[in-house]
Amino acid sequence: MCRAKKEENNGAAPLRSVSGEVFATFASLLLVALVLMCMLQTGLSCAYFAQERKSALTAVLDGATAMAETYASEGNIVTLPGGDNELVERAKTGFELFNTSSDALVFVADRDGNILMHTGKDVAESAKIPQNLQEEMDSGKDIFLMGTMDDTLHDKYYIAGRRVNLGGSEGYLFAATPVHALAVYIRSILTMFLLSSAVILIVCGILCMVLARRITWPIEQISQAAKRLGGGDFTARAPVTGCQELADFATTFNNMAGRLQNIDNSRGQFMGNIAHELRTPMTSIKGFIDGMLDGTIPESEYKHYLGVVSQETGRLARLVQNMLDITKLESGEVKGTPKNYDIWSTVTDVVLSDERRIEDGKIDIQGLGPTGTMVYADPDFIHQVVYNIVDNAIKFTPPDGVIKFDIQQENDMVRVTIENTGDGIAPDALPFVFERFYKEDRSRGLHARGSGLGLNICKVLVNLSGGQIRVESKQGEWCRFVFTLPVQPPNPGGMKRLPDESGRPGAVEDPASMKPVD
Repeated sequence: MCRAKKEENNGAAPLRSVSGEVFATFASLLLVALVLMCMLQTGLSCAYFAQERKSALTAVLDGATAMAETYASEGNIVTLPGGDNELVERAKTGFELFNTSSDALVFVADRDGNILMHTGKDVAESAKIPQNLQEEMDSGKDIFLMGTMDDTLHDKYYIAGRRVNLGGSEGYLFAATPVHALAVYIRSILTMFLLSSAVILIVCGILCMVLARRITWPIEQISQAAKRLGGGDFTARAPVTGCQELADFATTFNNMAGRLQNIDNSRGQFMGNIAHELRTPMTSIKGFIDGMLDGTIPESEYKHYLGVVSQETGRLARLVQNMLDITKLESGEVKGTPKNYDIWSTVTDVVLSDERRIEDGKIDIQGLGPTGTMVYADPDFIHQVVYNIVDNAIKFTPPDGVIKFDIQQENDMVRVTIENTGDGIAPDALPFVFERFYKEDRSRGLHARGSGLGLNICKVLVNLSGGQIRVESKQGEWCRFVFTLPVQPPNPGGMKRLPDESGRPGAVEDPASMKPVD
């Protein structure tokens, strides 16, 4: 299976299913969204942490300033170098409380930026406060930064500083917290985010798979039905489910499959009918010839039976010719040349050509009174229609029977009626009269009822001419064929197919598929 698929793709990478593509797309979008969210969350967390550190260090500075002012009122000015060691240690002990409570070290520098006192081990005692920071604090602003403050600190810190005036002695007071607290904070944030993301990915992955399956299931069903249809199974149908677009797609596919099935059934029936219609005369011909060859038929009867063989051969030739005519009409090879002419001329010609048969059958012709009724049609097409109908009428009209003709103009159409007395057509057979190879009594074969193509050709030719044809009958009394033809061209662009049951016109794709009018 894999090898076959690989050969189908001509060595290209294996194709993924639609559900796989949908799942991969959703998963990729979700991952991108989570990565962007993680970056945004990290940036916002860093900004929030820095703001929180600034607020905390400012509070530490306020407390340390208040404490230093208290010491200054007692005579212990921490911004003056060379103070009493006992007092300095007392002040340092007080400042260490901030280190314990807020994890913030405090250090003090004199007016020149020299470090006088500090809590913690990360302050370089020999370092000096950078000049630019001194100038910024001298302007009355508190500073806040992250770094080592030109190696004043051995590690990176968040640092807040301000200028203080204690007992008339100016100096600088600083509070700092280590930056590694940010890493701990970000690590905890990312840990929670990753755990949440993992849960979201699992849940969304399951939902994506279900959703992708739900979306692509109708497509896969249509694909499977298309494969079956391509393999010759014309009963294949796709379920009409899913969204509106997929339901419309499935409906369209099913309609196409239904039409193909009808065409295949018609083709099979057509081939079966041809085989049946050809087998009957061929069997007769073979039987007569074999009888003459093996002596079953005496030589004195040869002439009679050779006449029968000649008739059967003629019927075979007419059958083949009729089939060729229908094929040419359906393929569009036969192009009509419509024009305005008198329809009575066609009717008269057909009746005169069958005069001997009419006289032999003792048939009375009525209504044959030309009045100059004009129609717009191809004379050859209409001659064939009238000939086929009159030929049937002569066959099935009993001796002393009647064939009537009537032609009337009704608005922009001319109605032609040909009626004959006789057995008529059974009511249950009327809907099928214009179908190919249809014969009311199939058991009689080609001998009694012809090939079954004549009326089908009539329907095709009348419809191509812009008219309609129908049949009426009262069983045991009469049969009547009625067809209409336009007086003027139906439209400026040529003859088109008649509107269907919904009232919408269609192209002349298969004229023989047009239904007779009830």
